[in-house]
Amino acid sequence: MTDAVALTFHGDGSPELAEALLSEAERADARLTVLAVGQWLAQYPQMAERVLKGGHELGNHTENHLDIDAMSETQAYEEIERCAQRLEQLTGSRGRWFRQSQAQHASASVRTAARRAGYGTLLSYDLDPLDYTDPGSTAVVSNVLNKIHGGDVVSMHLGHPETVTALPVILAGLKSRGLRAVTASELFPPP
Repeated sequence: MTDAVALTFHGDGSPELAEALLSEAERADARLTVLAVGQWLAQYPQMAERVLKGGHELGNHTENHLDIDAMSETQAYEEIERCAQRLEQLTGSRGRWFRQSQAQHASASVRTAARRAGYGTLLSYDLDPLDYTDPGSTAVVSNVLNKIHGGDVVSMHLGHPETVTALPVILAGLKSRGLRAVTASELFPPP
């Protein structure tokens, strides 16, 4: 059993809220994985460098965050590839991780499209605290801390003030349980 968990964040929303969340993580010596929507990076290209400078990890969450399972394999590939190219342009890397949009698990055609774009392993998640529904910071904290175990991947979202408020409480709760927040690559090191 590991003492590590990966807090992953859908990369979208205001850069001010993203900055606040990243700063909260850094104060607690936590490292996050941000799976960026390509259009967010197009609008706020400085966020790619900000994520990486904080010791966090950056990955691909499609160009437009549409229902990728409803797309043809060619359309899915284009969504993944466009974001991959944007990541590469901004950081010199496509990132190790791809997460499908609007689904916990990728369909076979999305997995094929992701492999074609260079992503051999897709990053799903074990726990979704539904923070994007803005249930309040107390609910976000409860939804994470009541269910989390070592080795889990949590799917959360930038751009929600209640998530920023919840994060320090979540990180303190993890620490009190002997758990630590690491990047997805730290949780799943390359072979």
